[in-house]
Amino acid sequence: MGKLQWFSANTLILPAIIGLIGCISGKAAPPKMGASGSNESLTLAGGTEPFIVFPSNLVLDGIPPIPTSFAEPIVRYTQFTPKHFASWAPLASSDEMLVLAQVGNTQQVHNLQAPKRALEPLTILPDRVSSAQFPPNTAAYFIFSRDAGGNEWNQTYRYDFATKETTLLTDGKSKNSLGVFSPSGKWLAYASTRRNGRDYDFYVADPLKGQSERLITTLEHGEAWNILDWSLDERQLLATEATSITDSSVWLVDVANGAKRQLAPKPGAPHAAYLSPRFLSATPVINGKFFDHSKQVIALSNASSEFMQLVAIDIASGKERTLASKANADIEAFDISHDKRTIAFIANEGFDRVYLFDLKSGAIRPVPAIPNGVISSLRWHPHKRTFAFSLASSNVAGAVFTFDVDKHEFVQWTDDGLGSFNKADFAEAQFVHWPTFDGRTIEGVMVAQPKFTGKRPVVISIHGGPESQARPGFLDTKNYFVNELGITYIFPNVRGSSGYGKTFLSLDDGYLRTNSYKDIGALLDWIRNDPRFNSDEIMIEGGSYGGHMTLATSVDYSDRIACSIDIVGMSNLVTFLEHTEPYRRDLRRVEYGDERDPQMRAFLELIAPLNHASKIKKPLFVIQGKNDPRVPLSEAAQIVSAVRAGAVPVWYLVANDEGHGFRKRSNRAFQLYLTSQFIRKYLLQN
Repeated sequence: MGKLQWFSANTLILPAIIGLIGCISGKAAPPKMGASGSNESLTLAGGTEPFIVFPSNLVLDGIPPIPTSFAEPIVRYTQFTPKHFASWAPLASSDEMLVLAQVGNTQQVHNLQAPKRALEPLTILPDRVSSAQFPPNTAAYFIFSRDAGGNEWNQTYRYDFATKETTLLTDGKSKNSLGVFSPSGKWLAYASTRRNGRDYDFYVADPLKGQSERLITTLEHGEAWNILDWSLDERQLLATEATSITDSSVWLVDVANGAKRQLAPKPGAPHAAYLSPRFLSATPVINGKFFDHSKQVIALSNASSEFMQLVAIDIASGKERTLASKANADIEAFDISHDKRTIAFIANEGFDRVYLFDLKSGAIRPVPAIPNGVISSLRWHPHKRTFAFSLASSNVAGAVFTFDVDKHEFVQWTDDGLGSFNKADFAEAQFVHWPTFDGRTIEGVMVAQPKFTGKRPVVISIHGGPESQARPGFLDTKNYFVNELGITYIFPNVRGSSGYGKTFLSLDDGYLRTNSYKDIGALLDWIRNDPRFNSDEIMIEGGSYGGHMTLATSVDYSDRIACSIDIVGMSNLVTFLEHTEPYRRDLRRVEYGDERDPQMRAFLELIAPLNHASKIKKPLFVIQGKNDPRVPLSEAAQIVSAVRAGAVPVWYLVANDEGHGFRKRSNRAFQLYLTSQFIRKYLLQN
């Protein structure tokens, strides 16, 4: 978007109020403009202070005007430019790659030909591109996926380098996965909801012909199904079906007739999680002695462990054996080298670590020199013994790296994305632990700027999912509050978080939901007894399920916090399940409970923050995207109305062009300005 434009008008221009979609009844009243949202100027001793002019896509309700002088020092914290690896070009003579990076307001696809070269923008679109991929046989084109306004109804497009034109490959109406190319590159297999708008079915299409799809098989259970790989002969697909985060299976699907066979777990075996299966196809380059490459599937599984392991599954018998595991740590992702000699895998050991597994000998060795942080998108070069990956850390907004296995050469391809900042400007993340009510220990990530002394204010920031995990990545705009206001951030991993074993992952399911709320209560106890913190200055915030946890904490511990910020959070799990998109409901019911069961419904209504809104006594800021398909706008509208009934200050921000969280840089900037104003007014009492 370039530099933010500041206006000299002496009023804050507010957008017209929009109608909001359904509450429990299916309809909700639009936000009402309070006195604080009126067009008025701020008269100071020296005259009239100019206000920020907010764009018409943002609806502000109950939020006071913000002077431009207040926001101007914050601008540099909105200019971070993270880069993410997307795909290698399929060229033996080149290391060219696709990189996802910010172009103006949104993330777009770029071409990068060598380390430290300038990124060449390829797509310039109004909405974020979420993924991109070259085919295996040519660098003449690539495919990419994007939605519209955050609605997550992703469409797949082809970009041709020769013409610089973009062609829609999917129907333009349904929700579609990006897809997986066949080994020859002739076919693209993907999942789509086009049949009924709810269930993912499998299709095969010619990527050079738009909308040329052929239906392979119809499926049920919403978005539970996903395609991961093709067999070398292009006769079979490898797919997964997820019942929950702890229960998923691997299937072989016949491309010709759609027939399916469950590969793992074996029918009748205990439930387990299986992720990211890949065929280990035969190759003329190496004759593996460790096992027969042509008859194996490599996957991640916790069938025989608390944590995800790297396993091999025999296609004929379904017999499974462990190839690699790490004590008390999940193996998160892996990729197989083109010559089938080596598997590179990522282990979540607090900070991510990369290891190499030798398919011939079974030996495992660590990859040295990778900085502390969170690693993603690890992919081998299609012709070389080099892999690429993305890394984010306390002082890296997001950068692309490569590692040459034979040369032991580690190369950073892009800058750190820090803009005008230096690495030394950012505080390092550290891990903290506290006891909770039932004798367990909860872990969190803490970031505190050491230049500030005395008892510090605290923001407890709760992750979503709920099966996600707070990791030591980049804080993005939150760095402003750490660096400039001296706030300590704590990111708790309450029960139900991933990364701590499958037992811990299930400790908040169904009727156990409120135990995760108690873990936040235990954190408040720990903060109160730690001399580093000011227990009178604590704010709770969170997004998605973290927003739900924020509201629950605001109900249960209102007397122990100063204020809270709910971002796209669920205010009642019953109304959430009834109004979230149909393709999501089955998987969410396994986690939260089935609201159609009378006993479970009564329990969910009993614990709903919406039904206890009168207990929320501290100021609340609610932030929501109008197009959110996961947590509908009605969840925000109903909690705003209910809390305001108790005369509690409630700020309300809706973005008309966003979905599940703000993605566009300009919207994130305005969100930061408002959040900073809210924190200064209600958290920083001293």
